[in-house]
Amino acid sequence: MNEYFLFCFAIVPVIFLIVSLGALKVPAHKACSITLLITFLLSIFLFKMKITNAITAVLEGSLIALWPIMIVIIAAIFTYNLSLETKSMDKIKMMLSSITSDQRIQVLILAWGFGGFLEAVAGYGTAVAIPASILASLGFNPLFAAVICLIANTVPTAFGAVGIPVITLAQILDLNIFDLSYAVSIQLVLFIIIVPFILVIMTKQSIKGLKGVFFITLMSGLSFAIPQVLVAKYLGAQLPALIGSICSMATTIILAKVFYGKVQVVSNVENIEEEVLEVNGDAVVYTNKISKLNLKESILAWLPYILIFIFIIGSSPLFKTTNEFLTHFKTSIQIYTGEGAKEISFKWISTPGVLIIIATFIGGLIQGAKLNQILKVLLSTIKQLSKSIITVVSIVSMAKLMGYSGMVTSIALILVKITGNYFPIISPMIGALGTFLTGSDTSSNILFGSLQYEVANSININPYWLAAANTSGATAGKMISPQSIAVATSATGLIGSEGKIFNRTIKFCIVYVLFLGFLVFVGSKFINIML
Repeated sequence: MNEYFLFCFAIVPVIFLIVSLGALKVPAHKACSITLLITFLLSIFLFKMKITNAITAVLEGSLIALWPIMIVIIAAIFTYNLSLETKSMDKIKMMLSSITSDQRIQVLILAWGFGGFLEAVAGYGTAVAIPASILASLGFNPLFAAVICLIANTVPTAFGAVGIPVITLAQILDLNIFDLSYAVSIQLVLFIIIVPFILVIMTKQSIKGLKGVFFITLMSGLSFAIPQVLVAKYLGAQLPALIGSICSMATTIILAKVFYGKVQVVSNVENIEEEVLEVNGDAVVYTNKISKLNLKESILAWLPYILIFIFIIGSSPLFKTTNEFLTHFKTSIQIYTGEGAKEISFKWISTPGVLIIIATFIGGLIQGAKLNQILKVLLSTIKQLSKSIITVVSIVSMAKLMGYSGMVTSIALILVKITGNYFPIISPMIGALGTFLTGSDTSSNILFGSLQYEVANSININPYWLAAANTSGATAGKMISPQSIAVATSATGLIGSEGKIFNRTIKFCIVYVLFLGFLVFVGSKFINIML
């Protein structure tokens, strides 16, 4: 069958999903369910997939969607809901406000620094769910909180979950992990510096929002970018985002305490509860009158999040003995029955979702919550996320179907044929497409990493550069992925508003991927000098 004919039908699920979410504003759980049905029918009738293979592909996708993806979404929202139940979130808000009441800097600390840290250590939606829920509780517009955290959760995903996307790509293509990590960090360095400025401008809905915070915004980006490049070059893929986010968060907090802790000038006063001192045109000056908590109260308020940090870091590959012990608790089964099938492993303890739930139970009990009270919050959280479960199961199952049936390959091959030597321009776009479909930078690398490598060799470009471009481009797709948007709406109570969020993030994604494509194309001419 003509490959262009197959391409036209292979792209149908992607187009339908974009139109239904963006133009028609269909709720994500309905749009993704219908898209899954369309993909299922196309895979059988046009791509000649056996019905048993199609069913098992959906089954494999559904189980992966539930574990580990959905479990971490449930866990993150559970932690937040319990913090509301125990009133510890009120204390967390006090502490964050005591650093600064400037919403622009709160966005840099929470969405950018803390979100980057969560992505680095856990991934799977935690970097969107937890910061977005905290921002909403601080009085930010929930829609804004969702969008801002999705945009912030772009560049950190390349080295997310302790470097899994880059490590996986290096293993698939048998590439040197240090050279690949360095190539990814070079491609992303400008974006790491630029994104904090975008977040601040969005917070004030004007470029004038940079007034008074230009320096701290610049340092928030530089203190992330420089350590990430150095760590990627000399230490590999596990630590770049982790060290970068910690440096950025520490730098931003120190500068905020020294220079921005006392007063704030804001123009958007919605949900701000500080005392009004004076009115000057559209600007209102507020003073921070938050009472200070002692060390014990502060630690107790943050305890579930502290335990999450300890448990996730302690079970990561950074601590080899613990990691190897916990990974023994897993089940490996082969679900898909067609060609290319392999065993899928389900880790029962050393997966972020389980670790977060355990940490939250322990933290909640120490904070004084009763066991039945905690269980009640967990059950209500699962009920709250019922539509998100449908969305995530549908989108991951669709991705599995498209991958196994050959739809993904059909799309990518035609794009290669059309672009030729200009392929580096669209190389990041292919990575972004992979993340849009799967919600995962790692999965995008699995889908398209080999294709990027083969094209690089065929057009005489350093294969490390295009392999890295897939990872870098995949970070752009993160902000428009239905799976990521489902996490954001769940965290902010906006289930059903996925279309609104998609319409806001798609603009940034397009600019992001086009600019990255230009950088990759130009860089492909000089890559042997840079690496």
